[in-house]
Amino acid sequence: MIDAGLPVRAFFTTRTGGVSDKPYDSLNVATHVGDDPEAVAANRQRVSDAAGARVSFLNAEHGIRVAWVTEPGQQPPPADVLITTTPGVALGTIAADCVPVLLHDQASGAVLAIHAGRPGVYAGAIDAAMATLIDLRGRGTARDVVSAAIGPAVCGRCYEVPEQMRAEVSERHRSAFSTTSWRTPALDLPRAIEARLGELGVRTIVRVPACTREDPRFFSHRRDGLTGRFAGVIVHP
Repeated sequence: MIDAGLPVRAFFTTRTGGVSDKPYDSLNVATHVGDDPEAVAANRQRVSDAAGARVSFLNAEHGIRVAWVTEPGQQPPPADVLITTTPGVALGTIAADCVPVLLHDQASGAVLAIHAGRPGVYAGAIDAAMATLIDLRGRGTARDVVSAAIGPAVCGRCYEVPEQMRAEVSERHRSAFSTTSWRTPALDLPRAIEARLGELGVRTIVRVPACTREDPRFFSHRRDGLTGRFAGVIVHP
């Protein structure tokens, strides 16, 4: 587990410490990748044990839908942003190159887990999360009381995309523009998310400096193809 550096219990898992066999070895928390359901359930229980609460894992839509979780262990509908203000509720986002983002709002006490892949970043998943917070606590509350953690994800040196896609995303998020280490078009989604959070008033941003494609501690679809997913988890105290 890697501590997310937030004021509440929040962490990112690695691929170790679970029971799944190859190619999902070993702490795969995804139910949609072909792993043994019993192994996934056991892995999710281990993550919940680490969180101290049963984790509600999101089922990503690769968009901007926000879902509220009001009870521990509640199964949310498909969404890319989960939010709760209920004490004892743990939220989990899953990834294997996309960007897991965790937010804590000191003003309302809300915690959020976000799945931010390329389609979601482009569509405005980060904006949707922040808009939900503003609606929750009112527009007059300062946004600099929000803290964010950006988890391991494929980096701008490794996330190769077509030239047209880079141009399209970069037009909306300039800081996403990147080039691979082998000099082809690329996108830097973690950098784009950090920049967007700053534009939206978030001043406390923690980044885990790990590229999933380069770092064998994490699952990476780009590197391995068939593989598992790790988690970003945040708990409302």
